[in-house]
Amino acid sequence: MRLIRANWDAPAQVHALTTTRLGGQSVAPYNGLNLGDHVDDLPEAVSANRQLLMQATGLERSPQWLQQVHGTDVVEAKDDAQVRTADSCFTARPGQGCIVMTADCLPVLFTNAQGTQVAAAHAGWRGLAAGVLENTLKTFNPNDEILAWLGPAIGPLAFEVGGEVKQVFVEEHAEAQSAFRASPTHPQDRFLADIYHLARIRLAAAGGARVSGGDYCTFSDAENFFSYRRDVVTGRMASLIWIED
Repeated sequence: MRLIRANWDAPAQVHALTTTRLGGQSVAPYNGLNLGDHVDDLPEAVSANRQLLMQATGLERSPQWLQQVHGTDVVEAKDDAQVRTADSCFTARPGQGCIVMTADCLPVLFTNAQGTQVAAAHAGWRGLAAGVLENTLKTFNPNDEILAWLGPAIGPLAFEVGGEVKQVFVEEHAEAQSAFRASPTHPQDRFLADIYHLARIRLAAAGGARVSGGDYCTFSDAENFFSYRRDVVTGRMASLIWIED
């Protein structure tokens, strides 16, 4: 199993990582460490993969798994085996993990500078435009200094979108214009979007956070990452954050 640890200035008691597809028990087309239980993979393989993740992290209680709907709802993470419908979760309880699943969408992990609260958000372009990151920030104390890590997502050379997507972002933040450039294959009506840059713009507009990450492309790196745009039928990585118990 290969885990990507967040490279940021979080307090020592805060642990944050993203899984890759390497390792695990899923077979083709989910080859490796598929953690999604909603993609028609064998349930026993997903269960085994999730157990491997628990063993690798040393967590004793299950993280808060979510039914993600590309929305903006944020819930408190709890250890009650309930899968909650939301695209973000937070906790101040040591040992309680917050987790989101992705396969091109942007995972964003948050902590305050004191390391007393953490959160995880799933931001596809719809959720990003609708305010899932802003809603997650609202769960923290307004006086807290916030750190955010942008986990692996589809990169700016692979994320082609229509003009309606560009319009949604630019209408709210004019500087979002800089996150789009004409598609080389359809320059009249298609654009390449930089979801990392869009997230940074929105986090800055929401009051600022010290932002790290944004260094990967799930679409172009088939060895390490699942990608829905590349493969359609595929697995899911997980991005996980918790405060040491």
